Amino acid sequence: MTLAALLAVFPRSGAQEGQSLMMTVLPMILIFVVFYFLLIAPARKKQKQHGEMLRNLKNGDRVITNGGILGTVVGVSDEIVQLRVAEKVKIDVSKQAIAGMQGPAEE
Repeated sequence: MTLAALLAVFPRSGAQEGQSLMMTVLPMILIFVVFYFLLIAPARKKQKQHGEMLRNLKNGDRVITNGGILGTVVGVSDEIVQLRVAEKVKIDVSKQAIAGMQGPAEE
């Protein structure tokens, strides 16, 4: 028997086709919703918090860079942050290279 003959023996009604389409699309929608709440939303929240932290950098903040360098902020501009990493040693790093805060500076 050919495929056309099989399809002629078992005709589908319009309601069955609609249900079949819904049953095919529904799992995909559910998977997207789960991925959104488990992966996308937390990543956006973390990215927003990191951007807020970078905007609020000020002199005296202790930070760590993506490369693992610990330092104290001694200067901030739009794109560059100057860090003191030791006595009389200052380095310039990109603001985007700051990974996080280490707490208040110890005097």
